[in-house]
Amino acid sequence: MKTLVWVEHEGGHLKDATLPAVTAASKLGEVHLLVAGENVGAVAEAAAKIAGIGKVHVADDAAYAHALAENVAPLIVALMSGHDAFVAPSTTTGKNIAPRVAALLDVMQISDVMGIEGEDTFTRPIYAGNAIATVRSSDAKKVLTVRGTAFEKAAAEGGSGEIENVSGTGDKGLSSFVGAEIAASERPELTSAKIIVSGGRAFGSSEQFHALLEPLADKLGAGVGASRAAVDAGYAPNDYQVGQTGKIVAPEVYVAIGISGAIQHLAGMKDSKLIVAINKDEEAPIFQVADLGLVGDLFKIVPELTGKL
Repeated sequence: MKTLVWVEHEGGHLKDATLPAVTAASKLGEVHLLVAGENVGAVAEAAAKIAGIGKVHVADDAAYAHALAENVAPLIVALMSGHDAFVAPSTTTGKNIAPRVAALLDVMQISDVMGIEGEDTFTRPIYAGNAIATVRSSDAKKVLTVRGTAFEKAAAEGGSGEIENVSGTGDKGLSSFVGAEIAASERPELTSAKIIVSGGRAFGSSEQFHALLEPLADKLGAGVGASRAAVDAGYAPNDYQVGQTGKIVAPEVYVAIGISGAIQHLAGMKDSKLIVAINKDEEAPIFQVADLGLVGDLFKIVPELTGKL
């Protein structure tokens, strides 16, 4: 069984999201990669070094410069004549491309795959992760998005994949790239951070959120996250949001401060290796999943904790 994996990249660099997708795809058989974009030679070379790769298909064309799904999907469908499955990471880009690929192939997409039990059998979360469904697909071609936190990262070095240039299908004229407003931060990106410090609505204001959380995160070398309630209240930007409708993370340490622990938030972080909760409500649901819990006033505890680090 041959599987085609979408390679996530940005600014000429391979993104970590690709590596767990490769691990997932390897459970299905031979793994091929697709690098699509403009001036992506360096990305293709880095992709070819990933352990366990058979071939890297490279589509270097201005039409793929911004990974517009309307242009990329037909390219993938053309390559699927020689592949049995398509795998994309469950990222913003992956979740944008995969449904269109599935529609063009007239097959059912299987989303957020957490486990691969066979060539046609997969596990995925439902009900915000409170239940795990086992899904069997009878489609001739499989289209999957995989949850990166559920699979180990493939080794980024050690492979010697063959690089093959493929002709693209060009610009379909269905959409155009207007611009992107990308938040820049010196802190680790949430999906790859080893430590994450997250805050909830209990901080009371944007000023308190940043004044208390950011010094703690800086001391720990951590990424900063937030609950949906904190984002909706305007305390933090959208790209901080962790949860079912935000980012799915699984760091070594996750510190939840002033977060009650609604199931939508837990769905995004409960796979973290060590969960630390700080909340004044000892009955808060977050304590049910926390490895370490501290009941108290965050406005006293967080500055004290920051000062002792």
